[in-house]
Amino acid sequence: MIDEQLSLDLTEILKPSTGAEAGPDGGPEAERPPEQRLTNWLCSLVWSHDYGRLADLRRPEALSESRLRAASFSPEEAHRPVFEKVAFLFARYHAGRSAPQAGYGSMGDALRRIGSPAGRGPNDPGARRLLDRLVASRELPVRHLQHAVERARACEVAPPSWARLAVDLSAWKAPRRATPYSWARAFYTPEYSAKKNG
Repeated sequence: MIDEQLSLDLTEILKPSTGAEAGPDGGPEAERPPEQRLTNWLCSLVWSHDYGRLADLRRPEALSESRLRAASFSPEEAHRPVFEKVAFLFARYHAGRSAPQAGYGSMGDALRRIGSPAGRGPNDPGARRLLDRLVASRELPVRHLQHAVERARACEVAPPSWARLAVDLSAWKAPRRATPYSWARAFYTPEYSAKKNG
């Protein structure tokens, strides 16, 4: 009986969202890209003060409902570990915070924001070394990503967009290594949108 109940519970956990939930604009949540649905779910954990699930996500090796739920947002089986890692990084950044930050820009943009009053981004030797370690990695650089997120948290700057991070990490091993290149470019030579007055 207990085994049957456990099996039913795991089936329910592993089942992807039905998409029946309404998004903030009234449209169905299922119409949003999967990485945005993941970000929305993670932000809802912070807003609702669901510290138990956030704590579960901070334990990356624990086989918890929260970890499996985060992975279930992935559109492809091969990218489930990426969605788990993004949830882990989100939970690390938000430990002890009461308001969620969806973040913005790429990891290269986020690294450009970290540093000290003496210099940020390329002018901060630590940020430069961290970027070098990230972009040199052929495998997902989880340890270095965690360090980057911890630095953003310590410097009290906005994290990268969690949705974009999921997309970037899903394409990490793509030919021509476009993700590391785009992060380095954003770090060293950012493009700013033209500001219009009036």
